Amino acid sequence: MELYNLVSFGGIFVLLFLAWLISNQRDALNWRVVGWGIGLQMLFALFIFLIPAGTKLFLGINQWAVALIGVATKGSQFVFGPLALGPGQEGSLGFILAFQALPTIIFFSALVSVLYFCKFLPIIIRLFARLFTSAMKISGAESLCAASNIFVGVESAFTVRPHLDTMTNSELCTVLTAGMATVASNVLALYVFTLQDTFPTIAGHLISASFLSAPAALVMAKIVFPESETPKTLRRSIKPHYERESNIFEAVINGAQSGVKVIVGIGALLIAVLGLVALADLILSGIGAKINAVLSISVDWSFKGLLGYLFYPISLILGIPASDAKIAAQIIGERVVLTEVASYQDLAKALALGELKHPRSAVIIAYALCGFAHVASMAIFVGGISALAPQKTKALSKIAFRALIAATFACLLTACVAGTFFVKGSVLLG
Repeated sequence: MELYNLVSFGGIFVLLFLAWLISNQRDALNWRVVGWGIGLQMLFALFIFLIPAGTKLFLGINQWAVALIGVATKGSQFVFGPLALGPGQEGSLGFILAFQALPTIIFFSALVSVLYFCKFLPIIIRLFARLFTSAMKISGAESLCAASNIFVGVESAFTVRPHLDTMTNSELCTVLTAGMATVASNVLALYVFTLQDTFPTIAGHLISASFLSAPAALVMAKIVFPESETPKTLRRSIKPHYERESNIFEAVINGAQSGVKVIVGIGALLIAVLGLVALADLILSGIGAKINAVLSISVDWSFKGLLGYLFYPISLILGIPASDAKIAAQIIGERVVLTEVASYQDLAKALALGELKHPRSAVIIAYALCGFAHVASMAIFVGGISALAPQKTKALSKIAFRALIAATFACLLTACVAGTFFVKGSVLLG
């Protein structure tokens, strides 16, 4: 094991310690959840990164995902013509997020809806939920929510809708953390489309990150907000709750319409957040320039720069080489405010420009970003779950910020696990 692998391995325990420091009950740590959660992550990463059969499976999944995204773009190319043609294709006008990447969400939303209708996804989700419940001895409701978040986003709350009213505060924290620490399969296509030219095996990495982040979310949620009550579904396996369409065509229609809502939400969020951050940067730069002049210093006062300073030591903890730590810290740090969409675009730019000198840096950053752990997402999840369980609104608002921190730590934990097993020259970089 190389030095950087050991650093990433040590980073796992540093992150666990930091999460423990902000826990609201430090003496109530559930070691079973921590042990099994880390153990499941390590076993999965070992299989994917080091076992030949796992590596072949990884590459097969990557090829399948890329092929599926190629199919997904056919509809948008028919509707939008040359605007939907990606860079490198004949007649392409260059990369246009709105016409090339975002429309793939509609296709994958429809596909997920069809898989739900065919009862394929509910079976897979329940298997993962049973694994988490039996291994970690936690409630069936929070296990089910964490498992469903591997495949869907805020919709995962619907799978446990009948249980939201009776959930403990610790369970609610887990639901929020799991939602923000993972990404929905339909949005995953957006990140793959953004990075596949500069990072050929990104699809496989993001899919594996989705599976790794579910147990990581359970670990961090139960450290930051341990259970002090007795959940109604403790150690019980429960079935996913969902409203099944009457036929497959209705499933396609509902899925596509849900995808449109997601696209509108992402587009509106990017326009609003990026604009507000640009305004804040304008103000901060003006104030910062005067401070730099008075103190004779050179500090980057932009949001990205300030978050880069904050996340610099964290990027080193993840096992990113020092030469790449500055740019990595800015990309990982900006996700808290600018969302993971902007961060993945910046990662693609950094790779295209050759700013990252070490292959492991791109891998670790990709895993660290694979989650909805940002302020806007926190508001979306709190609002969505509050609509389903209005009487829990006050509790959710109090828990939300802790859940955001737990989700951020969960994403970083997943990055550490990936960094622990990623070796130089791995075929998984492509």
